[in-house]
Amino acid sequence: MTVNLLDYDLEGLAVFCERLGEKRYRAVQLFRWIHQKGASSFDEMTDLAKSFREKLKMSAHIKALDVISQHISSDGTIKWLFSVGGGDAVESVFIPEDDRGTLCISSQAGCAVGCRFCSTGHQGFSRNLKTGEILAQLWFAEHFLRTRFNKVERVISNVVMMGMGEPLQNYTELVPALRVMLDDHGYGLSRRRVTVSTSGVVPMMDRLALDCPVALAVSLHAPDDVLRDNLVPLNKKYPIAELLDACNRYLVHAPRDFITFEYCMLDGVNDQVDHANQLVSLVRKHSSGGVWCKFNLIPFNPFPASGLTCSSPAQVKTFASILSAAGIVTTIRKTRGDDIDAACGQLAGDVKDRTGISQRIARQRTFMLKPISAESK
Repeated sequence: MTVNLLDYDLEGLAVFCERLGEKRYRAVQLFRWIHQKGASSFDEMTDLAKSFREKLKMSAHIKALDVISQHISSDGTIKWLFSVGGGDAVESVFIPEDDRGTLCISSQAGCAVGCRFCSTGHQGFSRNLKTGEILAQLWFAEHFLRTRFNKVERVISNVVMMGMGEPLQNYTELVPALRVMLDDHGYGLSRRRVTVSTSGVVPMMDRLALDCPVALAVSLHAPDDVLRDNLVPLNKKYPIAELLDACNRYLVHAPRDFITFEYCMLDGVNDQVDHANQLVSLVRKHSSGGVWCKFNLIPFNPFPASGLTCSSPAQVKTFASILSAAGIVTTIRKTRGDDIDAACGQLAGDVKDRTGISQRIARQRTFMLKPISAESK
């Protein structure tokens, strides 16, 4: 059986080439062809020796994901539904802006965390994506966009692991994918421009800080353990104090000098003035000096099973003003791509729940939205 070369970071590809009797520098050439040039056929790789290409044909392939559908929004946002086999499908979203192009990537088919405000958690968990399946979303999007916009240079400048799944519960497959994104022979992205979003898997946060520190976004959503236990069940295992301690440890290695806290605004649940004041106290209590975090306030997109509704715009603005007045950088996210169901909470993937129930994920919780200042209307 041949191997998919998208499953390898550069070191893994070098080991593979050595097994074929080739020098390690051949891996760099091969790596560039795959990721920088988007080659899917070894015959395209004209500067590789014919004998090497023949070995590759016998032992390897470059397998992207099948595209089930593509939708383009009036604001330029593009959403793809990718098949990952076995009845499962995941989505990725590209958001263009004047100064950047951001791609939101999925790391799992479904999610096992079970956050109350997350429709994916209500639908169940199927499986972890392989490294190649994570990277295939970027590989396809980058080279599709270059063709679409008639560009030779890189189009995607930012990658956020904020799609379907909890990235740090798929750590083994995630880290090689991140390394390919960062590698100068791959996509050459800055560590500041690659973001992993987590609900707070503390041991894996510590490992990521050492293995591959990139920008970190933490789904906080509550100022105390009682409320967060209800909203984010993982909090029962890793309570807020442990989570914030892990955030401070991460900052020692992080490419940015702050952690981003995501906060989904739920009417009458976590959006009151007292909640905002508690967050201010919490941040100050765990501060080691200076500004060490920022907040992204995210309007909730309701789905029937949640029993929750979104905070009013006025309440969101009041909440943001309290945080801002305390010196905490705070943004309110504005939807993009909502006409193609690509806004916050609108991604949809077909996932077969491995508990035996096959269901449609109708409103996948993601946070692929454009931030605006807390003072903006």
